[in-house]
Parts: sequence; structure tokens; C-alpha cells
Amino acid sequence: MVSFKPQNDEAGRAEEAEHHGESSTRREPDENTRLLPHGSSEGYLSPDDPAVSPYNLWSVRALRFFSSLFLAISFVWWVLLLISIFVSPPGMHNRGSGFTDFSYTTLTVGNLIISLLFFAVPSRPMIIWNGILALLLLVDVLIIVAVPRLRFEEGGVGIASVVWAALITIYNVAQIYFVEKGKEQEEERLTGRVETRRTLLEWLAVLAETVVLGIVAIVVILLTATLILRARDASIEAPGKKYAVNNAKYEIHLACVGDSAENDRQNLSTILVEAGEGPSEHTLQPFIHNAYANGTIHRYCYWDRPGFAWSDNAPSPHSAGMSADILSEALALAGEQGPWILVSAGVGSIYSRIFASRHVHDVTGLLLIDPTHEDQLQKIASPGRGFRLWGRGIVSPLGLDRLAGAIFKGRTREDRVYGRVSYQGGRFIKAKLQENLAAESMTASEIASAKNIQTPETPLVIVSSGVEVGRSESWAKQQEALTKITEHLVAWDIVKGAPHEVWETLKGREAVEKRLGELVRQ
Repeated sequence: MVSFKPQNDEAGRAEEAEHHGESSTRREPDENTRLLPHGSSEGYLSPDDPAVSPYNLWSVRALRFFSSLFLAISFVWWVLLLISIFVSPPGMHNRGSGFTDFSYTTLTVGNLIISLLFFAVPSRPMIIWNGILALLLLVDVLIIVAVPRLRFEEGGVGIASVVWAALITIYNVAQIYFVEKGKEQEEERLTGRVETRRTLLEWLAVLAETVVLGIVAIVVILLTATLILRARDASIEAPGKKYAVNNAKYEIHLACVGDSAENDRQNLSTILVEAGEGPSEHTLQPFIHNAYANGTIHRYCYWDRPGFAWSDNAPSPHSAGMSADILSEALALAGEQGPWILVSAGVGSIYSRIFASRHVHDVTGLLLIDPTHEDQLQKIASPGRGFRLWGRGIVSPLGLDRLAGAIFKGRTREDRVYGRVSYQGGRFIKAKLQENLAAESMTASEIASAKNIQTPETPLVIVSSGVEVGRSESWAKQQEALTKITEHLVAWDIVKGAPHEVWETLKGREAVEKRLGELVRQ
């Protein structure tokens, strides 16, 4: 009995040591051990096992979390920018159209959605495309920051949107790279080798992400080309001066031609030109300058409403009455005191009538060329027109029409800034959208008040388009109604064969210049 006891003790100690060794080699499962099958002779999973996933790594899960967080932040910013197109929140107004920063934020949101949809299927094409996007967006940042006019227009909101788009694209490159490395690491750990095969669904995903990111790259190329075009257009110096208005929130362009001292000595009124549907420089101003050169008038001033030519966009909403007040402020800053003879065309007559009602002692005459009656405000404010303007504004940063015009039609900087294709610019579209949004509410109320305030003794001339009068009976009746906005009608001329832009025909120019001379000599 005594001889067997040491043997039993030795066996017990051996068994205890063996048990202790097994216990010492075991440890709590972690992200590198918990998926390994216990008892497997090989210790590896099948490559098709769902457990073989980069999501096993906490770093990959953290990347997905940050992508989702960045998407949420970008979406909130996108909503704010969308709202600012219609109503400017405090601190969200920039002097440009607001469509550029919205486009870049839309790009950011789309890029993040793509990266999340194809998060678990990283590929080399995704890294290459995102690298190209990052390079282009960094170029965009440099263009906006380097060109003073663009930096001034886009402001902090626009610059932040472009910088954020560039940073997110750089982040996407890093994310795809680390997810790809994590995927390889998990495959090698769990299957014994890196999986080089792809399933049909994975190949379709790679194809889809390559095509989508290729389209996104084309969009960014167009955005970059449009910025380059805008930088070139910014080199045109504005005639006259620009004045900071509305607590220096934006600047308005105003120019005056002629000797003010001589005009005062002769006790003559200054002609104040209000554009119609387009900038003054392309519509009325050239004709008015000819009248000045001919000696019919001795001095005139013209300006660009917010969003037109060299003037910045105003915060939304913006009505005709607000424009009239801004013009008053700009004239005061320029030291211009009148008296004024207001000359306007088309929808500009609405603005002139409101301005006249607010300066009854300074306005000595009204000359309205085929003016827009207030009943037309309902048409200007139509939802369909507003939706079309909004749609045009959203795609305007791509510059499809402006780039094509510059490349294939030889459009110049002057054409784009204030000329025949100025309507393609984002700032102009934003101004027209603001006009649409305020027409049937604020502007309608302002013109109704102006009608009651207008001094009855103010001399009035109406020059109507014979084409428009003959085409529409309602237009003819509205033209006749406008002859009664004051009790002192000097003349109502219907120029036969003249279009809405009456001054584009010889008879129209002769009629307008004749009546303008009569108003000046009164």
C-alpha cells in the first residue's frame, strides 16, 4: 500500500499539471478568436461562411459608425441649404446664388450613401475614383479661395460646403483602404488565405459602384470647369461702383453717366433706369446712352437689381418693395439726390412704380415701356414657373449651357455676366426665383399700396408694343389701365410692329426717345 501511494500522487500531479496547462492556454474569446471552430482539425472556416467578415474588427465597425455620423451631419446641412434658397436662416446667407454650396453638399451626401451601400465590398476602382474626386475637389477649394470675387460670393457657407466635400472624399479613400485590409486580415485568419474570388453579386456591386462613381466624377469635372469659367468672368470690372447695403449683407452695382453739376445748373432731372426682364446693360442702358449721346438727356443713372450682372444676391425672401428700398439706400450712399425721371420696361415698371410712390417729391416723370400690369403678378408667381426656376438653379453649377456656349458658340465674358446669356447664371436664376416667390404676396401688397400713394400730378408716358397689344386683348386692356395710374398722361403710344422690347426697332427707339425728351423739357 505504501509503495503505490507515491505512484498515485505522481499520476495526480501529472493529471493536475495537464489540466492546468489546458487552462493556461485557454483565454476569453475576442475579435481574433471567438469565431474559430473548437474541435476542428484544421481550425479554419469555409470562405463562404457569413462569419468571414470585416465587420468582426472593431476598427471597421467604427469606420461604418463615422460614415453614418458624417452622413447625418451632411444631410442636416443639406436640408438647411435647401431651406436657405427660399428663406435665408440667420447666418446662412451668402452673396452668391446658394446653388453652388447646395450642389457640393448634395455631392457629399451622395458620396457617403454610395460608400455605405458598398461598404463591405471594397475595391480598387473605388479607391481610384475617390482619389480623383478628392483631387478635383481640392482644386475647387483652391479656386474659390484664390479668386476674391468667388470667395466673396460664396462666403463662409459656400467655402465650408466645398471643403467638407473634399474632406469626406479623402475620408472615403481611407475608409475603403482600411476596410479592404480588414477584409483580407479576417479572410487569412479565418480561412487560412486571402480570398481572391468574388461572387456574382460582388462583381455586380463593383460594376455598379464603378459606374456610379464615374458619373459622380463627371459631375465634379463640370463643377470645376464652371468655377474656372466664373473665375474668368470675375475679371470684368464693373462700371460705376458697388455699394454695401442692408447692413453690409451684400453689394449693389450703381453707375451714373453725365455731369451732375451741369445737370443741376440747368435744373434738369436725372434719368433713373430700371431694367425689365434682364440686366440694364443688355436691355435699356445702351439705348439710353444713345439718347445721352444725342443730347436728348444730359445725365442718367442705372443699377442692377440683386442677382443681376454685378450685384450680389439678396437674402430670401426678396420683394419688389425691398429692391426699391435697396435702390434708395444705394443712391444715398452714392450722394445722388435727384430729381428723377424713371424709365423702366416690362416687369421693371412694377419696381419703378413702387420706388415712385416712396419718393413722391423726387420723381418728376414716369416713362414705362410695354409695362407689366400688377394683374400679371399671378402669372409671375405660378408654381410651375417657380419649380422650373428651382430646377434650373439646381443644375446651374454644372454649367452645361454656359460651358457649351463658351466652347462651341464663342460666348464671351460679357455675354455671361450681363449679356444675352446672363439668364443662365445661378445668381440671375436665384433673383428670378425670389421674384416668383414674393410676387403674389409681398410684391402684390406693395404695388397695391403704391397705386394709392402715387402722386396724381406725376407726368406719365406709356409706350406699348404693337405686337403684344395685337396678340392679346387682355394685355391691351392692361396697358390702357396703366395709363390711369396718374392723372397727368402725357402720351400713350402703341408702336406698330414693335416687340415687347420696343427699343429693338427703329420706330420704337424714335418713339421712346421723343417722349423721353418731352419729359425732360417739362
